[in-house]
Amino acid sequence: MCRIAGIVSNQLQPEQIRHQVKAMCHVLQHGGPDDEGMFFNKTNTLGFGHRRLSIIDLSSNGHQPMADTGQKVWITFNGEIYNYRELRDTLLKLGIQFKSATDTEVIILSYLHWGTSAFSKFRGMFAFALYDSTRDLTYLVRDTAGIKPLYYFAQNSSLCFASEVRAFMAAGITTEKDASWPIRFLAFGHIPEPYTTLKNVFSLPKAHFLCWNNTSSTYTINTYRETPVRDCITDIVEARQLIKEALINGVSRQLIADAPIGVFLSGGIDSSLITMLADQQKKEQLKTISIHFIEESYNEKAYQGIILDRINGESFSHLVQQNDFEAAFPQILAAMDMPTTDGINTWFISKYAQEDGLKAVLSGIGADELLGGYPSFGRIKYLKHLRKFHPSVFAAITGFLPDRYKKLTFLANDHPLADYLLLRGLFSPADIAQLLDADLKEVKDALFDNSPVPDSCTYNEEHASWFETNLYMQNQLLRDTDIMSMSHGLEVRVPFLDEDFTNTVASITAAIRFDNSQPKKLLIDSFKDLLPSAIWDRPKMGFTFPLQQWMMEHKEMSNCGFYKSKLAKNTIKKFKNDDIHWSKAFALYQLQLNV
Repeated sequence: MCRIAGIVSNQLQPEQIRHQVKAMCHVLQHGGPDDEGMFFNKTNTLGFGHRRLSIIDLSSNGHQPMADTGQKVWITFNGEIYNYRELRDTLLKLGIQFKSATDTEVIILSYLHWGTSAFSKFRGMFAFALYDSTRDLTYLVRDTAGIKPLYYFAQNSSLCFASEVRAFMAAGITTEKDASWPIRFLAFGHIPEPYTTLKNVFSLPKAHFLCWNNTSSTYTINTYRETPVRDCITDIVEARQLIKEALINGVSRQLIADAPIGVFLSGGIDSSLITMLADQQKKEQLKTISIHFIEESYNEKAYQGIILDRINGESFSHLVQQNDFEAAFPQILAAMDMPTTDGINTWFISKYAQEDGLKAVLSGIGADELLGGYPSFGRIKYLKHLRKFHPSVFAAITGFLPDRYKKLTFLANDHPLADYLLLRGLFSPADIAQLLDADLKEVKDALFDNSPVPDSCTYNEEHASWFETNLYMQNQLLRDTDIMSMSHGLEVRVPFLDEDFTNTVASITAAIRFDNSQPKKLLIDSFKDLLPSAIWDRPKMGFTFPLQQWMMEHKEMSNCGFYKSKLAKNTIKKFKNDDIHWSKAFALYQLQLNV
């Protein structure tokens, strides 16, 4: 797990390439505190940078950028290939020799043997740049779930890439802001892919690779995902067994590490299940990291205790209070890279995990999105009825609705993203226009463009799962988890997004994959012999903090005079009266800081 950066250009001077790659690595060192490496090709038209967080093969053999023995291929790699041992064994049987025990070398030699078809063979979370000196091509490659970030800037016959957006600014590659980022942020509560806060800096789509021709300075972007031929599983007993086997295997291979590894334990279904499975399989004692509060309505310490009583590992529990939040708040904002209304919880628990001696942890992200754990899975059916009304009806009521119903006006737009924003959006289009002193058409054009959308609008649980997986989890949970954990030099692994597990889930018919009577019932029933009923037979809490109260007591955020627009001031007044959710106030606060 690391941070990567690089430049390929026939136009820039060699010294400029060197200077900018080094500048990017310098600003990314928090994500790779153990080592730094640079590679520049013979013509000085390509530079790769690497900051290392040592997890697998802690020796100098893991130093990057890395090349094969013939130096035909160079790589700078961020992530983990969990099936690298199987791939290594396959290549050894073919007579291919290795010089290290790293998963990084497996990527290089897999590419040399299979070409780009190797990318679909990798099981893990990864973002890497690979330079094929023989063919004079550079590849940028991102994992199938989009767990690891990879941003690129392709302008003026140059390709620049990095793990974080701040690297482009720190190196002076580009500082021009995307004029539409505040619109997207106020609507979504984050910056949705492929966009960033910078103009023409984009996120590489998950399961895709960018191929840059170093000679012609042209590029293509293609998927490497192989569409699996699936039998539709309709038998619930078979489905439970397959779910069980796939998750056990996923946890097993994600425990591979030569550095200390543990688990985030919140006390909910997903983290509890991952903790118990990891405890069964880890030979050494498992470390668990938990957070608790004095605010009882948010405190899950009792549920954490139920799991801790059943495992053998060492537990670390940390009390987080208002004064901790106040003290850490400037650091949290600085860690964000791009504005977001999430990630505070991950910042804290990652900080404690690092202080408790861990370099990697397992997390329960992904189960809710795949198996129906959110309220949206029940609410989406109402969208089907609302969409029977002509969009003009919702356009006509703009300006007449109270705050809690303003999001209905998203349905004035006949676009799938409008459906998602009704379910999870922050501010309505009209409010966004007023907050930014922008034209309503400008707001709508920015929101309803060529962003990814589902193939069809079926308004069922599968539709909700697409929204939650490809929009909410992809753009907010995974990005925020990565940026906040890596700000502490910590790797977060997500077994529920293991490719074999997600492929298994996708092959199960919706009729048994989802259950209206109980969220994630299929997952719970698959592990009823392991998971205590006290964990799953209770209301869902989620890994949340008492941020409503804490932010209300934050002097600057709750100061109406800090904000410029009349609507922002009025919104903060409502927030102080506890009539507005903290995420809206937090979004306005960040907007005021960044615009």
